[in-house]
Amino acid sequence: MLGVMCGIVGYVGPREAQDVILDGLARLEYRGYDSAGLAVLGDGRLNLVRRVGKIDKLREAVRSAPLPGNLGIGHTRWATHGLPTEENAHPHTDCSGKIALVHNGIIENHRALRKRLASSGHKFKSQTDTEVLVHLVEESYQGDLAAAVRRALAETQGAFAIAVIHADHPDEIVVARKGSPLVIGLLDGEGFVASDAPALLPYTRDFCFLSDGEVARIRPGQVELWAADGTPKEPEFRHVPWDPLTAEKQGYRHFMEKEIHEQPQAVADTLRGQLWSPWEGGLSDDDLKEIDHIYLIACGTSYHAALVAEYLWEPLLGIPVAAEIASEFRYKAPAVGPNTLVVAVSQSGETVDTLMAVREARARGAKALAVTNIVGSAIPRESDGVLYTRAGLEIGVAASKTFTAQLAALALLGLRLAHARGVISREEMEAELGTLSQGPALVAKALKSEKAIEELAEKFYQKSDFLYLARGILYPLALEGALKLKEISYIHAEGYPAGEMKHGPIALIDEKMPVVFLVSKEELWDKALSNMEEVRARRGILIVFSDQEHPELRRLADHLVLLPAAPRPLVPLVFAPPLQLLAYHIARLRGTDVDQPRNLAKTVTVE
Repeated sequence: MLGVMCGIVGYVGPREAQDVILDGLARLEYRGYDSAGLAVLGDGRLNLVRRVGKIDKLREAVRSAPLPGNLGIGHTRWATHGLPTEENAHPHTDCSGKIALVHNGIIENHRALRKRLASSGHKFKSQTDTEVLVHLVEESYQGDLAAAVRRALAETQGAFAIAVIHADHPDEIVVARKGSPLVIGLLDGEGFVASDAPALLPYTRDFCFLSDGEVARIRPGQVELWAADGTPKEPEFRHVPWDPLTAEKQGYRHFMEKEIHEQPQAVADTLRGQLWSPWEGGLSDDDLKEIDHIYLIACGTSYHAALVAEYLWEPLLGIPVAAEIASEFRYKAPAVGPNTLVVAVSQSGETVDTLMAVREARARGAKALAVTNIVGSAIPRESDGVLYTRAGLEIGVAASKTFTAQLAALALLGLRLAHARGVISREEMEAELGTLSQGPALVAKALKSEKAIEELAEKFYQKSDFLYLARGILYPLALEGALKLKEISYIHAEGYPAGEMKHGPIALIDEKMPVVFLVSKEELWDKALSNMEEVRARRGILIVFSDQEHPELRRLADHLVLLPAAPRPLVPLVFAPPLQLLAYHIARLRGTDVDQPRNLAKTVTVE
């Protein structure tokens, strides 16, 4: 079963809790949700409001009937167990009405727990797995809320991030995590918690990222932290260099449009200053000299970036390199050991399948290196090293700038691995870095194709099917282009290696089928032209993206978008933004919710 990360926000301090919570939940809307709610402690009792639909409905309810108080928790829910109704929305309360709880994740043994609790007299008001948690806390409570939470969670199986408040504890929020992220922020006399840092950016950029199994008690201006075994820990805060303005649209129609245009900066920031020390952590050059196999593991868009790295790294390093879908890799008993390097690519650093795959690989003796955009996230904490992509905050659910930042980071990482293994010299690596440094300018040039792409979108936005074809290093871009179109426009699209066209997809091609073909002078040019002839012979509508002006392209293509020529390691960087723009403008013309596509969330943290 698939679970997606919803949003949690909690506050304790002198401000009105409802205002902080509603603002924070709005900043987490990109995660996807179908209902929202909050609980605030006022006049010694918990007051609860929940609504189905967008946060605006919850805001209207609070505006008409305010919830005064300085302690509260809120939540945006994506339905997993139980329909999206007010009864199933969070927060949930116990039988006494004194305890309120919000939860991200899935409690796998909730049915057995519900049956036991019901037989003990507990009354349930929802169909959710979450409600068993608040009744477990109620049953375990003996005056210490944090201790009750620890005892309750000891009975659960699954993944969770929770925040709990109690009417008898007006100055504390108890939080815990396993598998789903939680971050704590503090100011003088104030305490905050959220499922992700963007919710708290207006208040602080110094965060404590909880690790799996940890429980914390947040009070105004202070936090107590316990490890999974119950021993006290000193909380560690890290600075996240994101400006609150990053979360504003700044004149663009959608966050995704803004983030597409931020890609030159994201690539520049990722490359800057990371040649000789591109990763943090304890992974040394000596650790890498005996590596004889590399797996790149990832999901979704990150998998496509990993697949590009496979094409780049294998001829460079001279050892087997394989990109694997993390959800498959973790279950196939992979043949890894001390001479294996696993590179885990995840925008959020919290993707559950990728995290579990890292754990499985390290348990078998492999070394792990994380590539992620989020400081302090789970995957880097459980890896031997981490390379941060420095793309900044990305609000749009469909990845754009984080993808190109991953491409840049992985190109850089391949060079660093080659040098560590003695394949290239320092001078050769510096020369290659000079090549990579052209990336930001080339991405900016590629974005100048937007007008031509918008005109294409106006011609084809009503089509119901697309086929994306490419060869070599552009094949992952065909997959990514098709994924972007599916994600935000809801049009059926498939990406294929062009050489596989004759093995099935060619049956789909007729005069109604738009075929997006990616072709570069750097990658199997003659083979690609031959495949385009085959599309033309079946009367397919040939939409060609190419970095080469050539008479044959003009003859074959019904529509041609010319892109700047680039060295082979940068070819994927040049092709990615135009494909994002095509998907974006088609989705915009179709009137879909570009930033929050249906059924999707930014981070998948439950299997």
